[in-house]
Amino acid sequence: MKISNQIKSITIGSFDGLHLAHQELISQADMTIVIERNSGYLTPGYKRSEFTDKPVTIYHFDKIKSLSPEAFIGKLQEDFPSLEKIVVGYDFHFGHAKSGNAHSLKVLFTGETLIVEQILLDNTPIHSRIIKKMLQEGDIISVNKLLGRRYSIEGRVIRGQGLGAKSLVPTLNLKVDYYQLPHDGVYVTKTKIHGMWIPSVSFIGHRSTTDGSFAVETHILDKRIENMTGNISISFVEKLRDNKKFNDLSTLKQQIDEDIHKSKKALR
Repeated sequence: MKISNQIKSITIGSFDGLHLAHQELISQADMTIVIERNSGYLTPGYKRSEFTDKPVTIYHFDKIKSLSPEAFIGKLQEDFPSLEKIVVGYDFHFGHAKSGNAHSLKVLFTGETLIVEQILLDNTPIHSRIIKKMLQEGDIISVNKLLGRRYSIEGRVIRGQGLGAKSLVPTLNLKVDYYQLPHDGVYVTKTKIHGMWIPSVSFIGHRSTTDGSFAVETHILDKRIENMTGNISISFVEKLRDNKKFNDLSTLKQQIDEDIHKSKKALR
């Protein structure tokens, strides 16, 4: 028997970030339906499934955006023939041009509709939009509180300038797609390599002291990583400082040494 035939309750939304408010909705349903929009992510696509133990089904927005509210509910009932309950957030919209909302869902769906009201943490609404704004400001500590975990990104290791290992400190350079990056600067981080989270300090921004190119790079603390290939992840603990231009490599190296010292202290 297909698992969808056994599902009696679902929750629907974009669930970008899988933050604490999303977790509340998910906790009250058998399955999570993710509306995939292919843009501006805290947590891209299938990665959402890594932050929940509930099964996840993805509906691609482009394939459902033309459906009327009635047709969308019909699709849900066809896909989940045993459906008895739908859980949504207070700001949920569905159907063509967002013509349906949480309250019209209650009218159109013959089963139970549970609407979860806005959830606050320290008087701050827990919302993906607010988390993205905090990321843009570099407020990683607040981001992590609303997520209920450390914000993390994943990228493919690429060849860098080669300058770090020679004149500064060795780093792993990443090509990052899909994720929204935190504000430019230097961060206390942990880097996941071969399944292990290792203390690190990471830089995001334009290399204004050297070639001016944009980079996402991470320096592994007290460990030499050579010939690394494939994908690695970075999780953000706190921000150390903004990106800035230095007069010469010697001054930059002094600042990097200070960044490393502060990172080790923060990670103890």
